[in-house]
Amino acid sequence: MKRYGFAIVGTGLIARFHARAVRDVESARLIAVCSRSEERAREFAAEFDCQAFTSVDEMLALASVDVLLVATPSGAHLAPAVAAAHAGVHALVEKPLEITVDRARKMIDAHADAGTSLGCIFQLRHISALQPIRQALRSGRFGTLTHGAVYVPWWREQEYYTQSEWHGSRKLDGGGALMNQSIHMIDILCDLMPPVQSVSAFVSSIGHPGIEVEDAASASLIFEGGALGTVVGTTSAWPGRPKRLEITGTCGTAILEDDNLLSFQFRNELPQDEQIRAQFAVGADCAGAADPGAMSHRNHTACVQAFVDALASGTPYAVDGVAACRSIALIEAIYQSAAEGCVVRL
Repeated sequence: MKRYGFAIVGTGLIARFHARAVRDVESARLIAVCSRSEERAREFAAEFDCQAFTSVDEMLALASVDVLLVATPSGAHLAPAVAAAHAGVHALVEKPLEITVDRARKMIDAHADAGTSLGCIFQLRHISALQPIRQALRSGRFGTLTHGAVYVPWWREQEYYTQSEWHGSRKLDGGGALMNQSIHMIDILCDLMPPVQSVSAFVSSIGHPGIEVEDAASASLIFEGGALGTVVGTTSAWPGRPKRLEITGTCGTAILEDDNLLSFQFRNELPQDEQIRAQFAVGADCAGAADPGAMSHRNHTACVQAFVDALASGTPYAVDGVAACRSIALIEAIYQSAAEGCVVRL
């Protein structure tokens, strides 16, 4: 069994989740880490038993590196991801893939030209309770889809923004409560529902005055086929409550709150439905609602495992560059609608 060598660029909070994830995958091993700060690189390398670098190009020159895991601030994903492609190294990038579709497409094109794989980490795709919802959608159990919604009523202290070099900045965060926090649930909405046709939205920074981006947003959507949708995301809802997904149709409803399947009801009940409801009735606590570090790396491990499995088998990774762009495109449309006061068609 081949063990894929991983290198990480970035040494912040999320980089440690990724390092633990790589450590837990049998077919992966952490080779190196890179930071602009030699001190931070050495501390991280000592913690995770790998080599320390301050140059991405020098790190990518290691023959043992197969995959670059990009864990820099969101608006700094492009350069290392493209450098990986030029070095013939695959790239697995923390969400969002980049902060605009145009920047993300440059990454996609670079890896397409190099023949290397590009993937994005959206760990919530691996929530177990999503599987019966996906199956019900595939088999048409919802009937005619009528509404799809995601709600992320989270809380961040003012210090989250003021004590960070990049949180809340347009250049490196690209946005606020949507582009940073709610994008996970927006990705799931884009994955499960038909493509979004048009958007009307409002944004605000009323809860954290002085930041460059939104700390609250509300959008109304129309999906292809006529279903309506809702996106609500905020970091100004104290004390922070569970993220939520709702999908409804003429024949069924599913409601997911964090890992808990609150509703799984269909007009035509199947024998396994009660077992599904019982299995997923109780899940994990409200991960990340008030504390960015209060989550498990279990689903990050699943992302790393899925990526190396795709490399080993030569099959596509589920959240490739194109798939990762869908949530960015929707968020950009929400921002445009809010700025211009108009309905935006995608």
